[in-house]
Amino acid sequence: MEWIIGLQKAIDYIEDNLMEKIDYEMIAAQSFSSSYHFQRVFSILCGFTIGEYIRNRRLSLAGTELATSDAKVIDVALKYGYESPDSFAKAFQKFHGILPSQARNNGSMLKSYSRLVLKFSLEGGCTMNYRIEKKPEMILTGYKAHFTGVPYGKDRERQEEQLFVTTRGKQWFLRGASRNIDAHCVITNITDEGYDYYYCHLLDGWERDNLYNKDVTGVDFVEDLGLENIVIPETTYVVFETNDVKSPICDYFDLLNLRIQILTEWMPEMGFQLKNAPELAVYHWLPKAERNVQIWMPIEKVK
Repeated sequence: MEWIIGLQKAIDYIEDNLMEKIDYEMIAAQSFSSSYHFQRVFSILCGFTIGEYIRNRRLSLAGTELATSDAKVIDVALKYGYESPDSFAKAFQKFHGILPSQARNNGSMLKSYSRLVLKFSLEGGCTMNYRIEKKPEMILTGYKAHFTGVPYGKDRERQEEQLFVTTRGKQWFLRGASRNIDAHCVITNITDEGYDYYYCHLLDGWERDNLYNKDVTGVDFVEDLGLENIVIPETTYVVFETNDVKSPICDYFDLLNLRIQILTEWMPEMGFQLKNAPELAVYHWLPKAERNVQIWMPIEKVK
């Protein structure tokens, strides 16, 4: 129950300070957690970032104020945190579909973005298989894309599928170089603007050292593949495993629900919280009968 109370207090703090510059550290402090941990939990549970929530709430209220008062557009823009009428107009039009000046027109349609309200339901009583492992430092080799939105849900599904189906050659090359069918997908550098997503394989030291050696590879295109090494620091992970993945692009709703279950049930019960470290999904594609996905979530004990 503590995380529910803390999250509600954080939402209340946001709502009480919508007209002010909001410090994410202060938001997180309401839930007695770090800014990093709170932002990750918020985006997993809600499906959008804190920044998106604040921006949409402000634009929703701004639309109501313009439609029901004689306030000047510039005054409303400043009130809701925009430094110029132009930046306000662009954001307002993107959200509502009309310009601020049109909000007063009789019959103009505006969008409403409601306040978050937590509803508690009694859940649990199910079995989840997991293990806790202290993973040594790993050096993975792969390529990166910058995804927008949050790492959980339909936005990621669309972007990850696009990455997977348009970079087959890189995937085949890395699989061959590593002689390992397990693909490591890394999520890191998460901000309100998006996050970095890496598709990687685990190569041994000799393979990494000779990746660009033409005398070894016999080809001269490797440097054009845009590959890079990413260091995963030594970290304690809780590893959950899904089974019977039905297609090469797994059921993201199952994975999303599993992450929510880990955060809201397993972590509070076991006294853990998310650590500021990369999250991984390890895809075991072949053989098809043994296809599964492992979710590695970095954890640390709550202090």
